[in-house]
Amino acid sequence: MEIAIILLVIAVIFVAKSLKVVPQQNAWVVERLGKYHATLTPGLNIIVPFVDRLAYKHSLKEIPLDVPSQVCITKDNTQLQVDGILYFQVTDPMRASYGSSDYISAITQLAQTTLRSVIGRMELDKTFEERELINAAVVAALDEAASSWGVKVLRYEIKDLTPPAEILRAMQAQITAEREKRALIAASEGRRQEQINIATGEREAFIARSEGEKQAEINKAQGEAAAITALAEATADALRKVAAAIQSPGGQDAVSLKVAERAVDAFAQLAQKNNTLIVPSNMSDLSGLIGTAMTLVQRGTPKA
Repeated sequence: MEIAIILLVIAVIFVAKSLKVVPQQNAWVVERLGKYHATLTPGLNIIVPFVDRLAYKHSLKEIPLDVPSQVCITKDNTQLQVDGILYFQVTDPMRASYGSSDYISAITQLAQTTLRSVIGRMELDKTFEERELINAAVVAALDEAASSWGVKVLRYEIKDLTPPAEILRAMQAQITAEREKRALIAASEGRRQEQINIATGEREAFIARSEGEKQAEINKAQGEAAAITALAEATADALRKVAAAIQSPGGQDAVSLKVAERAVDAFAQLAQKNNTLIVPSNMSDLSGLIGTAMTLVQRGTPKA
């Protein structure tokens, strides 16, 4: 009975040692008698107790690794404090187990040395502008070396770039000067545009005024031409009517009478408006003109 119980306990222990459940996104490396035997995948796995042992356990998830801050020297001999973070993933559990004694430490050291090399080929201003280039160069160098360690370097990100305080003050002064320069340029451009707008407005106003004056002159000329034409037509019509009247019976006598009346009126007005006495050179002409007028008046008066 006791032997059966002992055998049952041994069997339970044997089964418990034989069955291994690997979680998702994990890989376990099994050694048999001190030598690599197999890599257990997620799920239920069976090993030989007391012969096989779990030597390494690896997570296959993406792992963030904080790279310690370090001082780098730029191409123009400026110290720069650089702090970054690295993301990697175990792709080959066997190589991750036997390719390096500590692949995390190896990746960290390689990231630091590569970063110093990349920063050393750049000037200070470029380091702030070319972060993507720095990150890509570090990832390329690390990925090439880490492939033998069963690790895939996914990306590297610079968290902070901190120059010395003196450089920071100089950069701030430069930025301030640049902003003031841009402000002055913007103000001058505004004044220039303002002057252009004023000149353009004045030119357009002058053109509009000249066009208006031109049109006014044209309208005035057209009006005067129309008035002259109307006056000429009226004069011509009057002359035609006078000519027709002269040709009618008694027309000649009416004309003579009208001329005599106008002559008498003209002399009368001259006498009223001037102190100088105007006497015709030939008084017989005046008397004859008056006599003719009186004759026409008497001729035209009806007899009682």
